[in-house]
Parts: sequence; C-alpha cells; structure tokens
Amino acid sequence: MKTFVSSLAVLLALTGPLTACSKPEAGSAGGTDAAGSGSSDIVTLKFLSNGPTFTNTEFKNQIQLPVQQKFPRIRIERIEPPAGTAIQELFSSGTIPDIVFASNYNPLKKLKAIEDLRPWIEKYHFDESRIKPHLYGYVKAAAEHGEIYAIPYNSNQHILYYNKDVFDKFGVPYPPDEQMTWEQTFELARKLTRTENGVDYIGLDVEGLTGFSKSLALPILDPQTGRSLLTSPEWLRVFNATKESFDIPGFLPKDKTKYLHGRDVFMKDRTMAMRPAWLANMVGPMEELHQQGIEVNWDIAPVPNFGDQLGKTREAQVHSVLMTQQSKHKDEAFQVIQYLLSDEVQRIIARNGRVPAIINKELEKEYGADVGVLKGKKIENIFKGQPLQDHTIHEFEGDVGKFVTEANLDLAKGIDVNTAIRKASEAIDKEVERLRKNQ
Repeated sequence: MKTFVSSLAVLLALTGPLTACSKPEAGSAGGTDAAGSGSSDIVTLKFLSNGPTFTNTEFKNQIQLPVQQKFPRIRIERIEPPAGTAIQELFSSGTIPDIVFASNYNPLKKLKAIEDLRPWIEKYHFDESRIKPHLYGYVKAAAEHGEIYAIPYNSNQHILYYNKDVFDKFGVPYPPDEQMTWEQTFELARKLTRTENGVDYIGLDVEGLTGFSKSLALPILDPQTGRSLLTSPEWLRVFNATKESFDIPGFLPKDKTKYLHGRDVFMKDRTMAMRPAWLANMVGPMEELHQQGIEVNWDIAPVPNFGDQLGKTREAQVHSVLMTQQSKHKDEAFQVIQYLLSDEVQRIIARNGRVPAIINKELEKEYGADVGVLKGKKIENIFKGQPLQDHTIHEFEGDVGKFVTEANLDLAKGIDVNTAIRKASEAIDKEVERLRKNQ
C-alpha cells in the first residue's frame, strides 16, 4: 500500500491545489453544464461504494436505472476495484469517483478528497429538513467547522434474523415480536447451540464486542482526547456481555483463531439459529441467493438490547452519498444526489429493502415490496424501537479497531475481562500516540 504522503502528492499533481470548499459557478462547476440544461452531451459519473454492502443488483435498481431515466444524458458507471484496494491507492492511480457511497468519511477526509456540500445545497435549494434527524446529526457531527460532507441515503438498521428450521428442529419457540433482552437471547442460544448427527448448530452470533457496543452507541476513542474509552463502565458492560456469550458451550468456532461464525453459516450452511445484523449486510446477499434458488426459512424479530435500554435498538449506520473535490462534473453529481433523496427514489430503495433516509412514514409500509426474499416476513419488526445515532468516528478509530479484535480473541481464549480491557486500552493509547507523531 502506498503511503498517505505519496498518495496525496499524486493527487495534487493530478488535480491541482485543493481548497476546503469550491464555490459553484452559476450553471456549471468543473467545466460541465448542469444536468437540467439543454446540452445533449453525455456525462459519465463514476460511482464508488467504499465500505457498506451494496450489491450490483442494488446499484442497478436503486441508482443506475432511476438516474438514467430521470437524466437521459447522465450515465453512472460503478468503479469496482480489486478486493483489498485502499482508497489511497485508488485515487493515486488516477481512478477518481464523482460520487461515493460510504458510512465512514475519514479516509476521504484524510485525502482532502471530500467536497463540502453547503454551496451546492444552497444553489439547488436542497431541503435538509426532510432527512431523519438521527441520520443528519451523524453527518453534522463528523465536521469540524460546520461542513456538510455527505447526504444520508438510507438508514442501515439492525434486526434479529432467525432460522425457523433450526428452532423447529429442536422444538424451541421462535423469538417473540417484542424486543428481548440480551439475557433472554442467551437463554435461547443455550438451547440451540448443540451438535446433532455430526452437525454443529450455532444458537447465536453477535459479532463480539463490536456487536454489543452498538447497543450503546459506544466510540472506542474519546472524541476530544483520542484516548481509549474501553475502561468506561459502559464498555465494561459490553465486555461482560461478550464474555457471557462466549462462555455458552459450543458458541465459539472450533478454529481458535476466530470468534465469529459469519453470515454464510446463516445463509448458506443454514446451521445458525440467530444473528443480529444490519439489514444491508444480509437482505441483499440473501436476495441474490433467493434468485439462484437457494432458500432459507427465516424471519425477523426486533434486535435485542440490554434490559434498561429496551425501546431502543442499535446504532443506525448512516449510508451516505458524497461528492469528491476532484469531480469534474459537480453540478451533475449534486443533482443526482438530490434526486436520490426524492420521494420517488426513496420509495424505490424502500421497496428494494433499504430504510429510507427521509421522513415519510408511508414509505415504511412499502418496505421490501419488490424483494422476493422479504415476502411474508415480519416487516413490522424492523421498525420496532428507536435507532440510536451512530457514534462519531474518530480519525484513528479505524487504525485501533484491530486491538478490539484482539480483545475478542483474548476473551475467547479465556482471559479475564479486566485483563483484556487493560491490555487493549494500553495498546490503543500507545497506537494513537504513534499515529499522532507520524501525522
């Protein structure tokens, strides 16, 4: 991987000096006419999904086709870099997206490649009041000086997926339509985690510390000081819950280098009973399996939480669309972004299995209507409970996440909670100090 410095140097050479905010000129920005002008020239916008799950089927149905129907002279092409390609490498190679679909803006902020949208919001009279406050609040919290780096596209919420066949096999009642506590969920998991005829059945897969921390919207680092927050009472609660789940006999993978089973055990092996996870993480991939004739007998329950947090769900991950500073078609790119937040497109994404970013209760009634794998499912359980605003991601959170992973493995190996917390917290503080020195 190229270093940040060398990547930025190439960017500067390619694009010229970067400014914090480029003011749009009337009718044009970056040398192109606006999408609504009389020009017949075809404009091709490059689209990149950086992080969140967004299948090619979703891209085609939710973005490419609606946009090309609305704007006949605009084409949208998806950039699909090889797996493992860092955003720095992509930009330094000269492959510059116009629009990026993302949940974490820090990689683009570090590259100075993210456009402040305030001038474009003003120019095109974009109505910000239509966006759900807990989603737009996350976007605003990511800025240092009032910038608007992105526009929320959809709310990626959590549900509890459960495999009815596994419950039926062992005669265990399905999860209720009311939100369970984690303790109640563990009790179900104990009944369903067993080996039958040489097949290992997994009662529950929560994603360890990261999964439980989403119930409380916990950051890893203090937003002001950058120091580890793992020693806080809230994180202690998360560590204890993770340890309790790991202690369920048969809960952990036989491969001692892992603490997760993953979605394929639920979707393909079909030997997992329950998995709390994002909607986008599973619905799109399961729809693709459904179209291949691979079926899972599953349904939806509200995602569990700690006993004193019932009525709340988990952090709602904000899937946003943003515009790069290096785009040569900024007017067209912003008009596309604006159109993606219209009732028309938000209805399309709701019907295709994504929770809309705009305030419109009517769209919830149409959720999943065009997704075969959601037919007959308990859609109403998706909307039970209030999602939490996602925590603000510190610029170094992605760099220190590996120490949370190590803490999961330590707990899986039997290390006590206090030792695991102390070890991870010390490693995090040391890494942040190193990163700051190298800035």
